Amino acid sequence: MNAPHDLSPQTNDAAPDENGSRIMTGLRRGFRRKCPNCGHGFAFGGYLKLRPECDVCSHPIGEYRCDDAPPYFTIFLVGHIVVPGALAMEQNFSPSMALQLSIWLPATVALCLAILPFIKGAVLGTQWAMRIKG
Repeated sequence: MNAPHDLSPQTNDAAPDENGSRIMTGLRRGFRRKCPNCGHGFAFGGYLKLRPECDVCSHPIGEYRCDDAPPYFTIFLVGHIVVPGALAMEQNFSPSMALQLSIWLPATVALCLAILPFIKGAVLGTQWAMRIKG
């Protein structure tokens, strides 16, 4: 039995319980930007750069191709946050266009940059759970 303070990796490639549980495990580890296989090592070597392999369990993280989906999901999520805010501001306060742009453009950029690494981690975890490489 592993103690909570034990950092030995769980390199069991089989599903923890079922495929749904494996997907949730991958999503949880991915959102934390950790190795989807063991949950202890870091998956990212920089802001968005995947490490070639996990430092803890040597799982080949660099083999996963999660390049196009994370920006799409990030824009989708940020759009659902920013557009209602902009519409509510326009309906309630009717500010000038310059004020709207000075608020919502930086907010959009900041949200995209803040959320993107976590979404990429989640996509990485989902690919690990579904055993999609290349």
